[in-house]
Amino acid sequence: MKRLLAFILALSFMVPAACAEGTVPSVHTVTESDVTIHVCSMEETYTMPFYFMDGVEDLPYIRLSDWAEFMVYLNRDFYEDAAYSLSYSEDGDTVMFERENSYYMRADFAENVLMFGDYNGFLHNATDSAMLDLITVSGGDEDGNQALFQRVSGSFYDRLGDTLTLNLKDYHIEMIHQDEGYFVPFQTLGDFLVAPVFRKVVLYNGKDAFLVDSDSLGNEQDGYTDIGEAYYSAEPQERSGTLASFGYWELCLVLDSLYGLKENHDIDSFSQLLWQIGYDEDLLGASAVNADQTLYNFLDFFLDDIHTQFKAYSWMAGKIPTEGMFGVASRKIREDYARYTGERAAVLGEDFEAPSYQEVGNTAYLTLDNFRCSNDTKAYYRASEGELLPNDTIGMIIFAHSRIYREDSPVENVVVDLSCNTGGSVDAAMCLVAWFLRVAPLSVKNTLTGAMSTARYRTDVNINNEYNDGDTVSEKNLYCLISPVSFSAANLTASIFQASGKVTLLGRATSGGSCVVQPLSTAWGTIFNLSGFNRLSFMKNGSFYDIDRGVEPDRVLTRIRTFYDREKLTDIINGLY
Repeated sequence: MKRLLAFILALSFMVPAACAEGTVPSVHTVTESDVTIHVCSMEETYTMPFYFMDGVEDLPYIRLSDWAEFMVYLNRDFYEDAAYSLSYSEDGDTVMFERENSYYMRADFAENVLMFGDYNGFLHNATDSAMLDLITVSGGDEDGNQALFQRVSGSFYDRLGDTLTLNLKDYHIEMIHQDEGYFVPFQTLGDFLVAPVFRKVVLYNGKDAFLVDSDSLGNEQDGYTDIGEAYYSAEPQERSGTLASFGYWELCLVLDSLYGLKENHDIDSFSQLLWQIGYDEDLLGASAVNADQTLYNFLDFFLDDIHTQFKAYSWMAGKIPTEGMFGVASRKIREDYARYTGERAAVLGEDFEAPSYQEVGNTAYLTLDNFRCSNDTKAYYRASEGELLPNDTIGMIIFAHSRIYREDSPVENVVVDLSCNTGGSVDAAMCLVAWFLRVAPLSVKNTLTGAMSTARYRTDVNINNEYNDGDTVSEKNLYCLISPVSFSAANLTASIFQASGKVTLLGRATSGGSCVVQPLSTAWGTIFNLSGFNRLSFMKNGSFYDIDRGVEPDRVLTRIRTFYDREKLTDIINGLY
């Protein structure tokens, strides 16, 4: 009864008068303050007016006309999307944002809703080839040559999503139209217009604002970064009642909208779920420490999907270590990782490190413990001019390819070992897939809008600015080692391999992980990662299949040691054909 009463009382802080039928909208006392936004570093800054309602100093609002200019700055100036443009118009209680691609967002202040004709299209980067394109490299250099990846023209599948309406009134979040100004909470704009497209979170510590990666602040163990020190320089404090209630409902809106495994977890409403399990009271209370600890428990122990993780405490809670709390799934994959790497060290030696290339008889082994690639794609091309290849996934694929196709090479079988691979860069994973299959298909479903997209990519593995059979090992006998450690991008790779029918999977079932990680923050300044609304899939017979349950091997290896006894494994492989 106590929890229910606290829940009802908290609602009273945020129910806008305009939402009650037949009442006159509230008139707010509005104060303005110019705030410096640190964009990914302390050096890159953008100044924008923040607005505060009725003396509440910890819940900033943004005027939408200012936000339109900020979006143009982010897309055109900071992320160099030269084709991006955004028009802004006002008409009574309505504000319109319209992109150069004709996709739009309408803010209806009478109804207290944000409506998107096509949400994915509105956030769409002008350089993307497919609506849900997840490959981040540009695909070309300044001379017009294709670089590393080629998006195969004429092979895209795009199914547009449904019209999206965010009913803020259903979450007791107020949009304010007053004195010729149209105001929306800073956190709401950041959650839905910044985080999903730039994969950055917005923060405000009462002095400055920040737009950063979820790992940008540093931590107690390794030390805090400059931007982390600046963020935590504000004195810890309790949350105002208005912020606590708004933060709770904004969190529920974000989880309801952006959590890609909501259906898998059988969740209809996060506010209902949080009330049912007794987590609502602390999330609605004044203490930021209690709210953060409760959110930590909920993400790591209740959702427990490995991708979803608590990352950093709010400035209101202060510098608190975030180590040592893992859900059942996270603990299991850590234990499995220790078992498999332990057995590998026992067989291949303590000094064995991945990425690694090895040949045993007629079989080449490429070991990848994660997927990493350079942000500078030209670095791979400079290797032909005498520089060292980057020591990452793509660099090792390029090296392996050159060894496999050297003169008098004995290699007939190619094995990629993903048994200790916990995921990473989709770009690097697609490079591996394209190397194996010649063309890499990447299918994505957006669980918020229902949009679906498949794009296909080739990779210039032999670094000659051409895309042909010289960039693939598809003519070889192809194998992939998988285990319960294989997760996320490794699970995606194994799923595509299995669907292709061209690669034999060896080992044990993977651990799944189908959603692209989405960095997010709370309105009071906590940072966390979420299994986001872009769900990696594979397409077969025109249907998109969820890969979160993992992939079963074609051939089971019962002993872990066999994964790494490469003399024995080579004999097994040669006996399969």
